[in-house]
Amino acid sequence: MTDALGFRMKFGVVAPSTNTSVQPEYEDMRPAGVNNHFSRIAIPGTRVTTEAEFLAMMHNIRGATEAAIDTVMTCSPGYVVMGMSAETFWDGAEGAEKLHARMEQRAGVGVGLGSHAVLEALHRYGHSIRRISVITPYMPVGDAMVRRFVEDNGLTIAALKGLRCPSPMLIAHESAQVLRNAIREVDGPDVEAIVQVGTNLACSAVAAEAERWLGKPVIAINTATYWHALRRNGIFDPVQGLGSLLVEH
Repeated sequence: MTDALGFRMKFGVVAPSTNTSVQPEYEDMRPAGVNNHFSRIAIPGTRVTTEAEFLAMMHNIRGATEAAIDTVMTCSPGYVVMGMSAETFWDGAEGAEKLHARMEQRAGVGVGLGSHAVLEALHRYGHSIRRISVITPYMPVGDAMVRRFVEDNGLTIAALKGLRCPSPMLIAHESAQVLRNAIREVDGPDVEAIVQVGTNLACSAVAAEAERWLGKPVIAINTATYWHALRRNGIFDPVQGLGSLLVEH
C-alpha cells in the first residue's frame, strides 16, 4: 500500500543532531505528497575553534552516520538525502564517490550527496561555468576539502570565505546579514556563480535574494541537495521563492 501522506515520495534525511537549519529549509521546499523523515547523526555540540577540533567533529560524524542511516530505513523511504555537507566533499571527487557508494550499499536505495548536488546544479546553469566563489562555515581544513572537490571537477575557486563557526550548533546562529556580507565579499566581475556549503547555514532564502541583485547563480547547498533529490525521483514541481533552481531547472 502507498503511504497516505507521502504518496509521491518518502525521503529519508540524515543530518547531524546539532543541525537546526536543514529540516525547516527542506520543509519549505517540499511539494505536496512528498514527506521528509529525519534521522539524526548523534554528535556532541563541542567547540570547534581549531583544526584539531574540526577533525574531531568530523570523526564523530563518521562514527554515527551509518547508525542514522539504519534508523531512517525503518520507515522504508524511497530515497535518502544526506543533509550534511563537509563529509560529502572530503578527500575530493574520489572521496565523494566512495562515500556515495558506501551509503547506497548501507541504505539499499538511492542516496543524494550535497557535493554532487551542487555540481549538478552548476551544470544545469551551464557547462560553461568554470570560475566560482564559495562560502563555508568551516575551519581551513574543511575549506581545503571543498577546494579539492571543486578543483577535481575542473572548476576554479576565485574566492573562498570560511566563517570559522565556533561549534556545529552555532553555525545556525549566523545571521542573514552575515551571509549577505559574505556573498558580496566573494563576488566579482570574473565570478560566474557563488556556492554556499554547510547545511546548518540558513542560506536558502538569502541565496535567492542575492541571485536577484547579482544577476548570476547563487546556490545554497540545502536548495541544491533537495532540488537534486526531487529531480532524481521524477518530481518537477516548481517551488517559488527560493531561487531559480527550483523553478526553472
